[in-house]
Amino acid sequence: MFASRAITWEVSASRGFETAWVQVGDGVLLARGRAVGTDPEPYWVTYDLDTADGFVTRRLRVTAESADGSRTLDLRHDGGGAWTADGERLPDVDGALDCDLGLCPLTNTMPVLRHGLHQAPGEMEFLMAWVSVPDLTVRPSRQTYTHLGPGQVRYASGDFRSELEFDEEGYVVEYPSLATRLTVR
Repeated sequence: MFASRAITWEVSASRGFETAWVQVGDGVLLARGRAVGTDPEPYWVTYDLDTADGFVTRRLRVTAESADGSRTLDLRHDGGGAWTADGERLPDVDGALDCDLGLCPLTNTMPVLRHGLHQAPGEMEFLMAWVSVPDLTVRPSRQTYTHLGPGQVRYASGDFRSELEFDEEGYVVEYPSLATRLTVR
């Protein structure tokens, strides 16, 4: 059985907003979202995210629109560690379990839920298929998530660090310097 939520964040990093309609149940997350931002340039983004068992990304479809026109990305994980973008292999992100859509607080949910890091002690390092917004370039990103206390997780990637707040269901409430949740339904 799936629990449905509509979540809206003010995304300070893009000077914009994002709304995601999310369904979670039995280790699977399905979401569709829309975002608007003005930094690094004015853009609109729409996405559909499907995960397999264990909140492992199966597919992320993204469309970005800006003054330069419209771009699309169909990012797929084969379940065995290999990734493709629009049908082309991405060997640099082989082994990654998750996508990470830039400026999107929702995509921090999958690794946190998979390992219960919002509720229980632990530290995990991940390789992510990171998608830059609004150009939709896919790059490898090493990220570490560390449980700091109930609902508190430190996120680190390279020199960047931030202490994220999650609700009991594993959704971002506060991501300093990136986003603040406005609503949940």
